Amino acid sequence: MTATTTSARSDLSELGRSETTLRAFLHGLPGVDQVGVEQRAAQLGTRSIKTTAKAQAIDLAIRMVDLTTLEGADTPGKVRALAAKALRPDPADPTCPHVGAVCVYPAMVPHVAEVLRGSAVHLASVATAFPSGQAPLEVKLADTRAAVAAGADEIDMVINRGAFLAGRYAEVYDEIVAVKEACGSADGGPAAHLKVILETGELATYDNVRRASWLAMLAGGDFIKTSTGKVPVAATPPVTLVMLEAVRDFRAATGRQVGVKPAGGIKNTKDAIKYLVMVNETVGGDWLSPDWFRFGASSLLNDLLMQRTKLTTGTYPGPDYFTLD
Repeated sequence: MTATTTSARSDLSELGRSETTLRAFLHGLPGVDQVGVEQRAAQLGTRSIKTTAKAQAIDLAIRMVDLTTLEGADTPGKVRALAAKALRPDPADPTCPHVGAVCVYPAMVPHVAEVLRGSAVHLASVATAFPSGQAPLEVKLADTRAAVAAGADEIDMVINRGAFLAGRYAEVYDEIVAVKEACGSADGGPAAHLKVILETGELATYDNVRRASWLAMLAGGDFIKTSTGKVPVAATPPVTLVMLEAVRDFRAATGRQVGVKPAGGIKNTKDAIKYLVMVNETVGGDWLSPDWFRFGASSLLNDLLMQRTKLTTGTYPGPDYFTLD
């Protein structure tokens, strides 16, 4: 590591100490070429993946799914069934991989933990007054600590979009730092990973998406995530491309790798594979792992399973062949 690189990383770590320096840095980031990013995303979406490569892509996509239910009608029985499906997505085929995580509300975490205990499937919980983020910080931190104490090893927090859009960047930064600290285990075990939801559909511009991505990473986020899935505009290829470019540039500047999670609106295998192509072409194979890329989804898994069955048996099962979530 050169002295120049060390100095640059030190400078970045100091940005959050001042609203003025943080604002200057975020507004000094290169602007996003809207036409260019949309054309690039569309071009990557035309790549064709066939036969063996497609089968490998489907299995990888299954391993990247955060199987999610975030409904007011969720019950202990429903989330336990979802967790069982996460462990064995296709009970008829033991070669089918498990998913990356199960994502639920904090109140449902203990019930999912009963099923996942001892497995390699992560337990994610939304927190910090999801989906609006409109609650006092003390409430958000209590929400986070309760989820971690109940067994969550991943926390999906939402940023305060009102504060961000009003230009109160230090407030958003400090909140992420505080939530990251609250992800620590009370018994001294590993801290829960923090996914920071930007709610890109409310950020209005690609420049804001880039700024919010950098802000979340500077504050210590382990993943940046597009959406809650609770607003009309969720994950899109151009937005995800902007976020992938941000994590690539952040690693080049700091040496720290951050994951990306598009969530909401990704419903079929064709779209999932397009995202995998985008990851490979934009940030490379280092991110082609559930440790660094996830899909926030519910219905996507069934389509992946149907396509997988077609490839392995030659028969395309009906949509009711797998359990509905």
